[in-house]
Amino acid sequence: MKALQCHFTWDLEPTKYKLNYLRDALEDIATDEGNVWLGHIYNLQGFIQYMLGSSEEALKFFRRATETFQRLKNSDEGPWLMVNFGNLAWLHHVMGEDEKSHDYLSKVEALMREYPAPPEEELYSEVCAEKAWTLMKFDKEKKLQAAELFQKAVRMQPDNLEWQTKWVILLADRFLDNMEDMPPDVLEKVKSASERDPDNLYVAALYLRAQATKGVQIQDEAKRLAKRFLERSPSSYNGFSHLRRLYIEYMSKDEAIKFADEILKRYPDSDHAKGFAAICYKDNVLSPDFTTSSQSGIVTRATSLWEEKIGLYGESNLKDQITLADLYAKVDKEKAEQIYSEMLNRKHLDSAEKQMLYNCYASYSFFNRNDSFRAIEYRMMAAEIQEESRYRQKRITELKRTLYRIKDREICSKITKLLTSLENQPETKNRCIVEKHSESADLHKHTDKQQTAEEDIENKQRP
Repeated sequence: MKALQCHFTWDLEPTKYKLNYLRDALEDIATDEGNVWLGHIYNLQGFIQYMLGSSEEALKFFRRATETFQRLKNSDEGPWLMVNFGNLAWLHHVMGEDEKSHDYLSKVEALMREYPAPPEEELYSEVCAEKAWTLMKFDKEKKLQAAELFQKAVRMQPDNLEWQTKWVILLADRFLDNMEDMPPDVLEKVKSASERDPDNLYVAALYLRAQATKGVQIQDEAKRLAKRFLERSPSSYNGFSHLRRLYIEYMSKDEAIKFADEILKRYPDSDHAKGFAAICYKDNVLSPDFTTSSQSGIVTRATSLWEEKIGLYGESNLKDQITLADLYAKVDKEKAEQIYSEMLNRKHLDSAEKQMLYNCYASYSFFNRNDSFRAIEYRMMAAEIQEESRYRQKRITELKRTLYRIKDREICSKITKLLTSLENQPETKNRCIVEKHSESADLHKHTDKQQTAEEDIENKQRP
């Protein structure tokens, strides 16, 4: 069983937060029958359902994956079914149905005999591609591994356009947050992919974003691309996220909202259109330069759309709930406080979820309640959780700055004690948690500048 290539043996180990996020994200695209990755989507959905405790739902998705592969490939058997049959063998095994598990093991063995792997290759190209597609949904380290697997799959089947495009997308993925750092060779690959796969709007939007960061004027091309988006049913696979970023960063938030309204008008029943519009409105309202006094209608619309977005998937997505609270904070602070209070009282949050929640509530307390002491309290709680993330490192940095901004001895003592304890933890000892005494004077000189920078950071960190 352990030798099988399937989701159960790929050491995925996602957190509960990641499972919920992936479940919701995959629901947005799983109904797109024209999607060549549909079988892979159903396989991952089945594994997620198993990890969330529903073996029966997992079985439904795995069977749906089998039917989808057979339909898309117009064949009842082939190496593209190896991962799926491996999943079914594992699921029946853990469900105590060993006879059915052995049946699927036999099917995998039969496929391996019928379709032998290429010489000197550990994995079949189809297995490489599905494993790569799955890993790219997880953390940065797994995305690097996914890129290598796609590259290997392309070497084995150089004519597979979808694999080539996915490989290029992964090469560019590490530069999404700082696209101006994308090296010329990667940019050229993205350009080639957009030319080789002209129907792929995701790559087209990605290439426009990359060009924009290099100083190219892309406004007219972005509008032409937007018209192409309107001709297709909304899907996260279409690259809507890149188009939204183009509008917000290089055009205007108002134009982004107009485009979102047009998407909703054309596809009123599309869950993804509703989600896209909610994000566009949210981006506008939670931007640093937004003024509530003159745009209260925008806030009301943003809040309504976000509540509808949450209603599509239930209230399990913590990040969506945090965003809703921050939207309400613009017009109804008591409602925002109520939402945060309900989240803080939730049971069964994992460490990553708690850290994110404490981090965001600290920012909310500081900016919306003018309660710096409560903000400090929750920054400390976020930093104390032993989960390495951007949230933790930002909070630690801000706590160090706080020592030079406040005069309350008791709070300073608590912060110093916490930072000292963090410094002595094995996983953080080498991160220089506590500043050396010789750096104190320099930090003190720049208190005002640091506070301004801190506020900018916190605004950017909001979900």
